[in-house]
Amino acid sequence: MNITSPSKRYFIAGTDTGVGKTRVTGGLLAAARAQGHRVAGMKPVAAGAISIDGRMFSDDALYIARSSGQLTPYELLNPYLLAEPLSPHIAARRAGVQIDVGKIVAAGEVLAAGHELLLMEGSGGWYAPISESATMSQVCLALGARVLLVVGLRLGCLNHALLTMRAITRDGAEFYGWIANHVDAHFAAATENVASLEQLLGRRPLATLAHRADTAGDALELHSAAAKLLAR
Repeated sequence: MNITSPSKRYFIAGTDTGVGKTRVTGGLLAAARAQGHRVAGMKPVAAGAISIDGRMFSDDALYIARSSGQLTPYELLNPYLLAEPLSPHIAARRAGVQIDVGKIVAAGEVLAAGHELLLMEGSGGWYAPISESATMSQVCLALGARVLLVVGLRLGCLNHALLTMRAITRDGAEFYGWIANHVDAHFAAATENVASLEQLLGRRPLATLAHRADTAGDALELHSAAAKLLAR
């Protein structure tokens, strides 16, 4: 079951957890929105919840909604919210929840039909399990999305990026490109590592995000990348 809407849709994958997938997703949505496009994002599976006025939400999902300006029912924005910040399959098992990829795809169809660009942020890495038999990779494939890889610039990123890119292409998904994110302010030889990543991944990054405490400048840094995602 694949999304059939003509809107552009991308799955935001990461080389690992904590590499800035949410930051990149929000920045791209804000940049595309500033360019006058109708955009939406979704967090198909979120592990870890916050309480607002007695109701549980994913902070990542709320950030995506704020960045895009979308007025989306929460069950479409975040089909599966798991309270504990654990690997999704463990959090789901503890909560007695069975994650259904078909439900995620149905939510994606609704969002894609009403927007020019849909970004779907994965949880963890490409093969992060969401049940005893499914991983985030299967969510991406069912959604029929191109893959945008977020590479956290830190020790080990070369190996993680190359392994992830090869897994994406081996599984039959389209590897659209990558974005570098300076997650470690003290990472030695960052420039040399980006050059190595260009060689290993076969292309230059769509953007490189600087290391800083806030996300105020992300939309500007990702302006060009967002325009490329929307290009016909």
